[in-house]
Amino acid sequence: MTETTGEGGTAWGSRAVRATVEAYWAAVNARDWGALAAMLTDDVVYDLPQSRERVLGKERYVRFSRARPEDRHVRIERIVADGEGGRGGGVAARTTVMAGSQELSAVHFFTFDARGRIAGVTDFWREPYETPAGREHLTERY
Repeated sequence: MTETTGEGGTAWGSRAVRATVEAYWAAVNARDWGALAAMLTDDVVYDLPQSRERVLGKERYVRFSRARPEDRHVRIERIVADGEGGRGGGVAARTTVMAGSQELSAVHFFTFDARGRIAGVTDFWREPYETPAGREHLTERY
């Protein structure tokens, strides 16, 4: 395992970033928006390449997440963590998302800042989809 020294001399590596991603999904499933926000940098970037949407900043990202259906639940299938990727660490996660009776597969890439907070999330969904209406005020198109 690779360890990286962050601000204040704190060592963290692949185990730490993996634990952060596990805590991230636990917060999403519990709809614990305060816990989710605590894991994010203020300038977090959330990308959805299939819909060409981007959410900039912690406040918008939490609002975006909050707007998702309440019956949505994420099950982690696999996590691969690297203490050196991105801006201090990187994680790829494969998940199954249950939304009502639908079961969707996705792959998510996370990057981190020097303090181990999530700086970026990119979601790739197996099936293409149209941009849902009603979230234009939180996203930018690219």
